[in-house]
Amino acid sequence: MTKFYASTSKVISNREKEHMEAVRSLAAECMVLLENDGSLPLKKAKGNIALFGNGARWTVKGGTGSGDVNSREIVNIELGFKAAGFNVTTKEWLDKYDQLMLDAKKAYQEKLEIVAKEQGIPPLYVSFMMPFQNPPVQEITAEVIGKSDTEIAVYVLSRTSGEGKDRSYTEGDFQLAREELDAIRVIADSYDTTIVLLNTGGIVDTTTLKTIQGINAMMLVGQPGNVTGYSVADALLGRTIPSGRLTDTWAASYTDYPSSDSYSYINGNLDDEYYTEDIYVGYRYFDSLNITPNYCFGYGKAYTEFSIQTLDVIADEKQVSVSVEVTNTGKLYAGREVVQVYYSAPVGELDKPYQELASFAKTKLLAPGEKERLIISFQTTDMASYSEKAAAWILEAGTYYIRVGHDSRNTKVEAAISLSETVKTVQLKNLFKDNEEFEKISLHGTTPYSYVSEQYEKEIARKVILNSSKINCETVVYQKERPVYKDMNADIRITLEDVKNLKYTLEELVAQFTIEEMAELCVGVERANYGETASLVGMSSCSVPGAAGETTLRFLEDRKIENLILADGPAGLRLFPHFRASKDGELLPGGEIMGEVKNLLPAEVPEGATDYYQYCTAIPIATTLAQSWDLALLERVGKIIGKEVKEFHVHLWLAPAMNIHRNPLGGRNFEYYSEDPLLSGKCAAAITKGVQCYPGQGTTLKHFAANNQEDNRLLNNSHVSERALRELYLKGFEIAVKESKPLSIMTSYNLLNGTHTANHYDLLQSAARDEWGFDGLIMSDWNTSVNVFGDNKYKYPISSSPMCIKAGNDLQMPGAKENVEDIIEAVCRKEEEVDYPITTLGDLQFCALNILRVLVQIK
Repeated sequence: MTKFYASTSKVISNREKEHMEAVRSLAAECMVLLENDGSLPLKKAKGNIALFGNGARWTVKGGTGSGDVNSREIVNIELGFKAAGFNVTTKEWLDKYDQLMLDAKKAYQEKLEIVAKEQGIPPLYVSFMMPFQNPPVQEITAEVIGKSDTEIAVYVLSRTSGEGKDRSYTEGDFQLAREELDAIRVIADSYDTTIVLLNTGGIVDTTTLKTIQGINAMMLVGQPGNVTGYSVADALLGRTIPSGRLTDTWAASYTDYPSSDSYSYINGNLDDEYYTEDIYVGYRYFDSLNITPNYCFGYGKAYTEFSIQTLDVIADEKQVSVSVEVTNTGKLYAGREVVQVYYSAPVGELDKPYQELASFAKTKLLAPGEKERLIISFQTTDMASYSEKAAAWILEAGTYYIRVGHDSRNTKVEAAISLSETVKTVQLKNLFKDNEEFEKISLHGTTPYSYVSEQYEKEIARKVILNSSKINCETVVYQKERPVYKDMNADIRITLEDVKNLKYTLEELVAQFTIEEMAELCVGVERANYGETASLVGMSSCSVPGAAGETTLRFLEDRKIENLILADGPAGLRLFPHFRASKDGELLPGGEIMGEVKNLLPAEVPEGATDYYQYCTAIPIATTLAQSWDLALLERVGKIIGKEVKEFHVHLWLAPAMNIHRNPLGGRNFEYYSEDPLLSGKCAAAITKGVQCYPGQGTTLKHFAANNQEDNRLLNNSHVSERALRELYLKGFEIAVKESKPLSIMTSYNLLNGTHTANHYDLLQSAARDEWGFDGLIMSDWNTSVNVFGDNKYKYPISSSPMCIKAGNDLQMPGAKENVEDIIEAVCRKEEEVDYPITTLGDLQFCALNILRVLVQIK
């Protein structure tokens, strides 16, 4: 009989109430006020309000796919206004849009079934490749406006995206649809106050919006989880104070982004993605080429005003510390300010961006006239750049300017740190050579962003001279051949319990395993009893239905080795919200929910069956969370997740996701934090600290690495320079590993410079383990090394299961019989005998050790 950890009561739990209230209260910290003429906060809650837009009732709590969360309820924005005391006067208009949505969803379901049948694949796979699109909004007529009888109108513009498909540069997605712009123009011309709310997980084109006369305020509310409606009403009324700042550059035109003409499907090549912009992503590009965006990185208004005064900058060969005083200079409202510190490195052997984020801090809630002093520090060596020629991080000779302000286009030069000689800070080896040459962007002859007082600020800035001889260089030692462990305790059956009690070591335990046993340990358990969607989306746990997968229980009795249960994130815990078990304790069919694809429980309850409930909290999506620029807030959110992970007996939460927002059309950008690696790494570390404060639970950093598009995500080859990888696409992972010690990492689907990340020894061993000190387990993404394509129409093959073992991708998920067979066949074989040999038994033992090392920590 299976033991289930879910509740048998359908009554809302105290934990649910507490967590939803916590998310409600912190969500405003993540909302970004883009425009405001003083109309916000709203002066009163009671009265009429006209509500329009595709997100008014169909509010999007988060993205689709494995990052979705099955919560008990979703509070839309209309409900939030009603709960705040408003009377919504446009119900007839909203009712008509409801019918449009219902008709569109019905037609979509029918199309899913037809395409699935034609292609011979489950409807869920079709939904990934062909996501649901909201129908256009209907016209707003004079009759509708006349009936509304109100002075305030709110338009909610929503967008959704998800895994498996990149966003499109079309109307209704990145661009606003003609119907949306027409509707906003009408209400802006018809009401005394017009507020536009962006209920989006990523960037939309705001250029036309900014030209519409009569829009009084615009707020990026993001996608803050299942109580979005309450959170939005609180923020608009000033009950909570929006203090978010952008984590991306919002361009005036999509074509301003450096990858705009070649990204994903745009150029017709889904096999190879060439990162021609190199290190110039986001504000690094816009600042270095002096391209003016609509809203710059780090931007955000407040209900009040602040002044930032730099009191001092102290620097030596180890650390730079900036002391600032922040004052709320407004007269009416409290608020929080984000102080951002950037550095500009000297151009030498290497080109450099105009500036790069070095550190940041957020004030407490300051009342009008209140001040707070902050000290913001970072390591001096954090200003180093990667030299492929030297295979090292280097601080080049010259002057490093320290800039302080409240966004990337509003800073002042406060210090000039000089270094007379170029020095190495870390000696490495180049790991990511691409055999295919491609042309990268050149800044030769370009003029970077500047402002009138910049040169004067440089001249009067505080001067610091560093002594190059006092900057130490670390040299990394890389793993050589992995040892083979021999059984020296043949007469004793060692268990994991013995290891926990310090009677034997993990190495002694692994030495007793056969090749067949280790192969099973290193492959997840394939489940086939949940219907056709199970193995495809990761719903493969017996005891925690809806969890993404689990490891084997084969060794429970004789070795006392429990299984690891893994569940999706990163916007909360994704489980079946409601399932049933027979009177014999067997899981009954039904309960699966993933986006528009559902297999709900039948109305008739079998005799003796038990109903179970696993309602989880949908937290704000990663991008929305990062907009708080508040690491303490992210750690609190991590604790919310950690508590639910513990309650439902999950061991590894498959989050945080932390790839770089390389292009605004990235389908999964909502799951990721930012275009900046420092901010991304700090956010992931904070979330991990929160989750892992509960012993026995861990996070999984993903998708490792250079996973920045969704179209052909399983077989796309990312071509990236070593420098860009180290400075951008790996840096966030490095920060999170070093600062928070996550229990696991998940490799990505894509190839990296010709090698699947799951098969990339230098990525997994040399970088993550040898250079950063990662000591947890590394797992694959789902079905990485299983052919789910049939006849592969793409250029590159799937990843190799034996090569996963050789690279140190310890665990292959969700698990398939062929994975086990391939591993067994490849151990100790020669190249002429099998396609992908594992040269030593030590490779397999190494992977088994890493899995067991995490199992030791599970309570």
